Amino acid sequence: MRLTGGRRHRPEDTALRPQTRRPEEEEEEEELLEVQLEVSSARPKPGVCQLGQTAVRAMSASAAGPFSSLAVSRPTDAVVHVQLNRPEKRNAMNRAFWSEMVTCFNQIAEDSACRVVVVSGAGKIFTAGIDLMDMAGDVLQPEGDDTARNAWNMRKIITKYQETFSVIEKCPKPVVVGVHSACVGGGVDLITACDIRLCTQDAWFQVKEVDIGLAADVGTLQRLPKVIGSRSLVNELALTARKLYADEAKSCGLVSRVFADKEAMMAAALEMAGEIASRSPVAVQGTKINLIYSRDHSVAEGLDYMATWNMSMLQTQDVMKSAQASMEKKSLKTVPYSKL
Repeated sequence: MRLTGGRRHRPEDTALRPQTRRPEEEEEEEELLEVQLEVSSARPKPGVCQLGQTAVRAMSASAAGPFSSLAVSRPTDAVVHVQLNRPEKRNAMNRAFWSEMVTCFNQIAEDSACRVVVVSGAGKIFTAGIDLMDMAGDVLQPEGDDTARNAWNMRKIITKYQETFSVIEKCPKPVVVGVHSACVGGGVDLITACDIRLCTQDAWFQVKEVDIGLAADVGTLQRLPKVIGSRSLVNELALTARKLYADEAKSCGLVSRVFADKEAMMAAALEMAGEIASRSPVAVQGTKINLIYSRDHSVAEGLDYMATWNMSMLQTQDVMKSAQASMEKKSLKTVPYSKL
């Protein structure tokens, strides 16, 4: 079934979209909701962990085995591919996912060989968002003897889930995400924490939370305004839960490139990751950290932080190696930068 139906949304259709929903669109939303509400009686298939030909340690949630909601592979020594891996459940975000993402990206942050991360989704869609039934116990039944203690424990739960996506932003390695088909609810929280966003022509995005009776609380309302830049559009998407299709997503800046299909998108994502990985890790990671700092601070504060940062980071052999390669017209892929 095509999740996007026929005609794609265009910016000029925005005012009409809520009043002109097609029957197939309603069926899509019902199917996604059913997926979110399903409780799997079978244990999820374990993630595949292929770490290339080098003797690099496997990244796993624990010593017991690989991740159950993620598949982690290593296309090259410097690139790690993290895939949402519950295709039979439309990659709905269950309880395991929320903790495994933190473990995975904390391990990536400490992996000196890794320079870039690519994130994608297995199966027919990127993600259907939160697995409501699996998470209902945490969200709807906080423990506590009275209202104050219930609220205190609820806040702990929410901040724990916020870390699932904040850990992507905190990871010093750039993160490229590729979205195909549906990216619903928590999927928008996830991609707005990434550094570069790509999508397929059939992709669509939906801030779904108001439709299930809550305000998005794990990153979308904080990051999406800074990604898109249009407060009016952010408000519209968050308050109406309408779908944002690929063409409009590119025109508003949510994604930087749109591809014909998933295969083309993933090839481009891995090529882009390879290009980034060929640069000095001191330069790349310093650039990401300072871009995020500058986003959240004034220009003056950002410049001051940058000066403090580079007073030490300029004292690296990478500058001379890069300059020499440029003068000799050599590809940076041939430069032997040290691990970081």
